[in-house]
Amino acid sequence: MEILGIDIGGSGIKGAPVDVDTGLLLAERYRIPTPQPSTPEAVADTVAEIVKHFKWKRRIGCTFPAVIKKGVAYSAANVDESWIGMNGEKLIKRKTRCPVVLLNDADAAGLAEMTFGVGRGKSGVVFVLTFGTGIGSALFIDGRLVPNTELGHLEIRGKDAEWRASDRAREDKGLNWKKWAACVDEYLRHVEKLFSPDLFIIGGGVSKKHKKFLPLLTVRAKVVPARLLNDAGIVGAALAAKAIA
Repeated sequence: MEILGIDIGGSGIKGAPVDVDTGLLLAERYRIPTPQPSTPEAVADTVAEIVKHFKWKRRIGCTFPAVIKKGVAYSAANVDESWIGMNGEKLIKRKTRCPVVLLNDADAAGLAEMTFGVGRGKSGVVFVLTFGTGIGSALFIDGRLVPNTELGHLEIRGKDAEWRASDRAREDKGLNWKKWAACVDEYLRHVEKLFSPDLFIIGGGVSKKHKKFLPLLTVRAKVVPARLLNDAGIVGAALAAKAIA
């Protein structure tokens, strides 16, 4: 089965058709910068551009960087605050004229990694963490997703964790890999103290550079790079659309 997966982020919106039986992208990703300001109408119009690019008229799965319940955004991380209370699922459905499933971006990445990546078949407590514009979190207990954890917003020394340890924080502050790894390590140790996970899977755009920082981490739990790298959101969005439809 082919489903169009679209990954909405704070800096870019990208999509591709996905074979949801194999997790493979069936075409090259198409990416458009996230409009600024990232209002609901502007973002939904950008999603419609991606749908038009692929000449798509069928089911769509979309990620979004927020707590999502029944298609409604209850927060707005790295996007315009006017999203809060908006039924993004209905808005995107109206703009694209396609059936739509909307879910938290990190939850989508987690679904992909647990289905086709390094999390496949893993039991116990597993976190899939995405480091990019912010920090996304997906918590799995014996393979079952606990949705909308949004643990990038845990407070560490008076600030959201993602203000210290996201990939954007690394770039904005000009941190070298050793200094940034210390920030990531502090964050992971905090999560470990709260949840005692068995495995951390590190995804997001920075995951392709994992050799520069993973060896510097000191947490007790095993830490591994995601296999699907920056395609996980697209694949997970498509998977979610398959499961719900």
